[in-house]
Amino acid sequence: MRAVVVDWLVVLAEEFELHAETLHLAVSYVDRFLTMNVVARDKLQLLAVTALLVAAKYEEIESAEMKVNIYINSMDNTYTKQQVVKMEADLLKSLNFQIGGPTVTTFLRT
Repeated sequence: MRAVVVDWLVVLAEEFELHAETLHLAVSYVDRFLTMNVVARDKLQLLAVTALLVAAKYEEIESAEMKVNIYINSMDNTYTKQQVVKMEADLLKSLNFQIGGPTVTTFLRT
């Protein structure tokens, strides 16, 4: 299921023209969250889109957050904004608010 989620994140990142760093941070957040928490299959998409939102807030200069929010709103009401905000709080708490750090892109630049 992780591979499916990562593939889906890649599609979203391409669709919203996000930086590679944003995608790598989002995948890192998903992986780190999954190592500490059990997530039901039907909540993996919520975790992924929330990780992408947090990564966009951290990494993107342009209004990628707005693009991701538009996507969240167009998900046929799969998740409410309250669910996304709660997952964002759970994600940040699980990561101990450590959302920076090296990713694959960091090592590719050197």
